[in-house]
Amino acid sequence: MQIYFLNEFIKRPLFGVLLSLIAFQVGTLLYKKTRLSILNPLLVASILVMVFLFYFGIDFETYNLGGDYISFFLGPATVVLAVPLYKTIRLLKSNALPILAGISAGCIAGISSILALSSLLGLDEVISKSLAPKSVTTPIGIEISKQIGGLPAITVAAIVITGITGAVLGPFICRCFRIKDKVAVGIAIGTASHALGTTRAIELGETEGAMSGLAIGISGLITVFLVPLLLYLFKLVS
Repeated sequence: MQIYFLNEFIKRPLFGVLLSLIAFQVGTLLYKKTRLSILNPLLVASILVMVFLFYFGIDFETYNLGGDYISFFLGPATVVLAVPLYKTIRLLKSNALPILAGISAGCIAGISSILALSSLLGLDEVISKSLAPKSVTTPIGIEISKQIGGLPAITVAAIVITGITGAVLGPFICRCFRIKDKVAVGIAIGTASHALGTTRAIELGETEGAMSGLAIGISGLITVFLVPLLLYLFKLVS
């Protein structure tokens, strides 16, 4: 009887939601305990969920019944990115040209580099398209991937890996190149590694966090227009 009810519970959307929340909470506690960037809560949660599903033989489709509910809130969460823009409107006005130029350069470099490497390594066209929007926040990246004929699942994986890499290495790279301006540091991290990088930027300071949050929204908009153009230039679309 208990096994029956357990099997029925696993088939409910609540199972996926609870598993995701518990795994993320464990990741958050572990990160707070160690303060190691590599132990990003999202990375830890993803690994815990995968291990749990594999160990108990639960297929992804069953888990994703609840995961879809969480994904639904990614859209509204993206709208909240307007908040740091409002809070830093003064800095935006006084540094508008450098900020827009920096974000645009970062977007062009990020997309062009992945397309160039994909071409060099002979990756499949669909994979290349899926990797192109790797540096924007998940909801935007998923929609871009769908529009250009990529695979959203691969896009999400690339976005997560990019974000974690940026969160871990972003501040270190800025120090290596002696980038000390708080606005520049925030813009660089936000443009390269979206929301996950922004969580690290917030730890560096209020200005860095605000600028990184600002970069997420602007880079997302720029990427929407840049990806189709750069795909055409790299002859991945006709």
